[in-house]
Amino acid sequence: MSAPPIQTILAVDPDTDFLGWVQRHLQSEHTRVVTTTSAEDAFALYLELEPALLLSEVYVAPLNGVELLKRVRQQDPNAMVVLTTGFPTTSFIIDSMKFGAFEFLRKERLPYELRAVAEAALRAREAIALARGEAAAEAKVPSPEVLRDSIIGESPAMQDVFKLIGRVSRSNAPVMITGESGTGKEVVARAIHRFSSRTSNEFVAINCAAIPANLLESELFGHEKGAFTGAVQRRVGRFEQCSEGTLFLDEIGDMPVEVQSKILRVLQEGQFSRVGGNTTLTTGARILTATNRNLEADVEAGRFREDLFYRLNVVRIHLPPLRQRIEDIPALSNFFLQRITGRSAQNRYRFAPEALTLLQNHNWPGNVRELENCIQRAVVLANTNLLLARDIPIQAARAAPAPPTPSAAPSAPEPLSLNQIASFLFQQMRDQSDFEPLAWLELELTRRAMSSAGNDEAKAAKLLGVTRPALRKRLQVLQNPTEIPRTS
Repeated sequence: MSAPPIQTILAVDPDTDFLGWVQRHLQSEHTRVVTTTSAEDAFALYLELEPALLLSEVYVAPLNGVELLKRVRQQDPNAMVVLTTGFPTTSFIIDSMKFGAFEFLRKERLPYELRAVAEAALRAREAIALARGEAAAEAKVPSPEVLRDSIIGESPAMQDVFKLIGRVSRSNAPVMITGESGTGKEVVARAIHRFSSRTSNEFVAINCAAIPANLLESELFGHEKGAFTGAVQRRVGRFEQCSEGTLFLDEIGDMPVEVQSKILRVLQEGQFSRVGGNTTLTTGARILTATNRNLEADVEAGRFREDLFYRLNVVRIHLPPLRQRIEDIPALSNFFLQRITGRSAQNRYRFAPEALTLLQNHNWPGNVRELENCIQRAVVLANTNLLLARDIPIQAARAAPAPPTPSAAPSAPEPLSLNQIASFLFQQMRDQSDFEPLAWLELELTRRAMSSAGNDEAKAAKLLGVTRPALRKRLQVLQNPTEIPRTS
């Protein structure tokens, strides 16, 4: 039995130390890793070597990683490309998925995720090679518009949402967006439309719970003159209005059962008739839906048609509640603050650190919508451009702690949260002009990692998620006490 062929991985990054780490991390008896620091050289090497996988930093000269991805995919529609960077923007993540990236990884996660993702990409490349004769032609993707700043999130859960938006924007398949009220389901629907080939056509949003049942059918399908009392003229429905665009049906779980059957026909055949009319019309509208209900339970209870549920639930995007992604709260809060107050430099509003801490400690049952409302009220109540904790309307609700249980034994103090640690370091930086918290924290973690690893550099580097050359640079600073930033 012949040995499997050696697969080539091409890695491009301006950091040679990082490339060395990638080579050691991924090279094996079945794989070889070729590296370069130039995007132009990477493109030339890709054409020459036809690697099974391309691993590229986003910020690489003279092209960025997304442009390199587009060039490579134009030459090889089945190319396996993994993009990575330390601080990705929302647009980069969505565009990378839209233009066919296999995965997008943040660099701090590479020690834990890179090998598994690379192996999955290599397996996918092998499967494509076996079925190359059946490969379908790629759909033409239009030039993307700049993403509005309304989708914000650096948390892993939101990064996954951005990837899904990029992938589903390439097709016309129905998408169901789920999540609690106020998580931003319509914002996601609009992003799917903006990044799709339908972006120049209409996007129409309908709240199925806000329209009376007897009028919803007319709203969606239109009606003929005289179809019912008050129908004094013909009305064009939403399916007809956005025939080449996107129709977003919010709160789909509240749609009456009799209207559900007509929606099913549109999905199956692309046909419908206006209320009171005999003419069969066609539509090519793409259907996006959203709900905060458990539709599976509604199907079981007979409140929602099972066949319609499966037609709508082709791809599901679930939005996590804000309380599960508190790391996104500072960015969201600052975005809402500047949108509410304007971006004038001389009148710029900002949050005091304790105000942001208060926002991050709140539970937010109303999610992003509640956060925006809270910040709007804070601006109205504030006396200065610096929003303090006392200006945040949720302060009173959180001021009174829950009374202790008399019979409960004294408990150990709870450990500080990461947010509390960050707030403390920030305050130290403000109070001490010569304190450099980032440098101090980096070296302190290095010192503790070396101690935990018994001064084994390889183990300490793995624990920190850095390369050994990067670790040695930190150790050189530790060996020179004059270079270590102080802390109180």
